[in-house]
Amino acid sequence: MRAYAYTFAANAFVPDSCGDGSVSVSSQTSALCRRTQSIPYRHLILQNITIYTDGACSGNPGPGGWAALLMHESRRKQLSGGASRTTNNRMELTAALEALRHLRTPCKVRLHTDSAYLANAFNQNWLRGWQRNGWKTAGKKPVENRDLWEALLAESARHRVTWIKVKGHADNEFNNLADAAAVAAMQEYKRPQDSET
Repeated sequence: MRAYAYTFAANAFVPDSCGDGSVSVSSQTSALCRRTQSIPYRHLILQNITIYTDGACSGNPGPGGWAALLMHESRRKQLSGGASRTTNNRMELTAALEALRHLRTPCKVRLHTDSAYLANAFNQNWLRGWQRNGWKTAGKKPVENRDLWEALLAESARHRVTWIKVKGHADNEFNNLADAAAVAAMQEYKRPQDSET
């Protein structure tokens, strides 16, 4: 059987994103995702996407923010959001999840994070162990943030993701940009709370 190669338009990002960083996926986009998911990876020419993500939290739990910087060739897109009561780990996971959700076709992704919690879960097979143990840790305790882990597993399965741990608050320009955007997003969720005190 002859193998055909498929490629996609340069715009790998979902076009109809909301201003707050959330994503509204149209029926056409959803149908496109379903069609491309049915094509074996060996027949795909995947676009290379670089992503930097970060999360921030004031208190743990407390108001938090997340941000992601997506880059493809000369194009950049920044996403951000937050929650009024959350944890730093949830913001780190949410940043990665929303970044992957924003890709409308399967891609080859290099995702950079300064969260050892996130990177190690994939690179050191923590997730495989948790699933094997019925979403329990080695200490037999329920895995925290299971909802986000399960969503991340589903989204990362659409792509070829390399999880890269970077040093936080160092000299990495893009990590610093993601950090600043996450902190700015967090401030938006601190203000209503601060105004009540």
